[in-house]
Amino acid sequence: MEVIIADKSHIIYADIICNTIADSANVRGTGIAKRTPEYIIQRMENGNAVIALDGGMFVGFCYIEKWDHGKFVANSGLIVHPDYRGKGVAKLIKKKIFEHSRTKFPEAKVFSITTGLPVMKMNSDLGYKPVTFSELTKDQSFWKGCQTCKNYDVLQRTSQSMCLCTGMLYDPNAKQETKKVKENVFKRLKSIKQTLFLKNNKK
Repeated sequence: MEVIIADKSHIIYADIICNTIADSANVRGTGIAKRTPEYIIQRMENGNAVIALDGGMFVGFCYIEKWDHGKFVANSGLIVHPDYRGKGVAKLIKKKIFEHSRTKFPEAKVFSITTGLPVMKMNSDLGYKPVTFSELTKDQSFWKGCQTCKNYDVLQRTSQSMCLCTGMLYDPNAKQETKKVKENVFKRLKSIKQTLFLKNNKK
C-alpha cells in the first residue's frame, strides 16, 4: 500500500471517494461534509489531496482546503474504505496530508473540526491544540460546508461559536509543546457537549 500526493491520474477514484464519504456520513450521522466528484477532482488537479492505494484499489483519501486567502488551511474529508479500517491507514493519511500542508503552505494555520475521537487523538499527536471556533477561519464558505451535517442547526443557534464538533488548531508561529492531550479528555469534552445540546433540544 502507498500513501501519495494525488494528481490528475487519480481522478478515476473521484466517484468511489464521494460514495465512501457519503456512506460514512450516513453511518456516523455527523461530521463529514458531502462533496461532489468535481470538487474532489479539483483538489487532485491542484495537488491539494492525498490518496492511499493498494495496487489499483482505493484505500483512503484526504484533501486540503484554503481559507482567508491562505491564512488558514484545513485537512478535510479524511476517509478510509471500510475494507481497510482498523489497520492504522487513517493515521498514515493524516500524517501525510499534514506534512504536505506544512510544506505547501508553511505560514498557514492548520485547523480541523471533528466529532471523531480517533481524529482528535491524531491531531493532538501532530501538535494541534483544542480551540474555540472564534480562533478558526471567519470565511463563511467554510462554515456553509457544514450545512450537510445533521447538527448544523446547533451551529446556527450558537452563532457559529460552538457545535458538537471540537475545533483544533496547529499554529506554526506558536511555541510547540510536546505535551499531548489524552483521549479521555476528548471523551469528556464530547460528552459535555452532547449533554448540553440534548438538554437544549428538549426545551
